[in-house]
Amino acid sequence: MITIDHINTTVKRLFLYFIGLFFLSLGVSFSIQASLGVSPVSSLAYAFTLSSGLSIGLMTIAANVLFIIIQIILSRRFNFRESIVQLLIAFLFGFMMDFTLFLVQILPAPETWMMKAVFLAISLFVVSIGLLGYFSAKFPLMPYDELTHVISEKFKMQFSKAKITSDLLNVVAAGLICLIFIQSLGSIGIGTLIAAYFIGKITGWMMKKYQHHLIRWSGQRKEIAEEVIETAEPWNDAEFEEELSDAREEPASP
Repeated sequence: MITIDHINTTVKRLFLYFIGLFFLSLGVSFSIQASLGVSPVSSLAYAFTLSSGLSIGLMTIAANVLFIIIQIILSRRFNFRESIVQLLIAFLFGFMMDFTLFLVQILPAPETWMMKAVFLAISLFVVSIGLLGYFSAKFPLMPYDELTHVISEKFKMQFSKAKITSDLLNVVAAGLICLIFIQSLGSIGIGTLIAAYFIGKITGWMMKKYQHHLIRWSGQRKEIAEEVIETAEPWNDAEFEEELSDAREEPASP
């Protein structure tokens, strides 16, 4: 039975999710403006944009559709509902990418190395804030994150190793596309290496410090506890932490 508390929790989780995706896209837009290379997760979409001249939003959708297809090939199964949900998320994130890049481009373009470094630093923290909200909401993951889980399951790899593998493959593919079509590394640069290292660190710190507050605020702790009470199972903080373990996996940073 759907209760008012359940509705309130769902609304708050949706708020966290959409705010998380918005900050993710905003952070990527700042890294694009920095022109020092984007993070591994966004590198393929931006390589498509540089090579085709089409918008980053449209190419983000295209890249995510490719990630969905690779998921299906690797897992050898097709779940229509899951694919549609991932596709809708991809379209939403693509729209946000175009919108946030438009907003960032209103600011003066960074022309010095110092200002480019400032834009890159802003992107690291903004992306991390986005990941904090996105993972804390515990709603369906974006296609790239789901692909990382598929790689982990398919090849019996730890999630962290699967993430490194998928990031490397993404960067290599993006670099090859840029070299072939624009004769430069394009979306790959020092910013890519910095993002690959620091976003995970910053996000991990934020999750340890703030995620439990977001979980409590959204009502998820209460909702999970009520489910346990209904099934007459014992409950403690350790079990709650285990319930949230998926959200605490090292995130794939866009």
